[in-house]
Amino acid sequence: MAKLTKSATAKTLAEKVGISRKQAMIFMEELATLAYKEAKNSFTLPGLGKLVLVNRKARMGRNPATGEAIKIPAKKVVKFRVAKACKDAILGTAGKKAPKKKK
Repeated sequence: MAKLTKSATAKTLAEKVGISRKQAMIFMEELATLAYKEAKNSFTLPGLGKLVLVNRKARMGRNPATGEAIKIPAKKVVKFRVAKACKDAILGTAGKKAPKKKK
């Protein structure tokens, strides 16, 4: 299956919801803008996951070319934490352990 492009996603959403493709594109752009603005407070997309801002501590690393030890400074990074419902929908229960049987 080919990669789903932005316009193909908008077309599919428009057909499912009963709106125009242009309205679907506007919705997707506004959702992205809202997510960018609210990510510092964490932004949740129900059923998909959560955007969170994480502070990474400073640490020691190694230059792979020379092997020299270098200090990596502290920084903020954005992470996306996938919701359990999303994992279950995509992976099913194949990746889970079977529940223990009661005696």
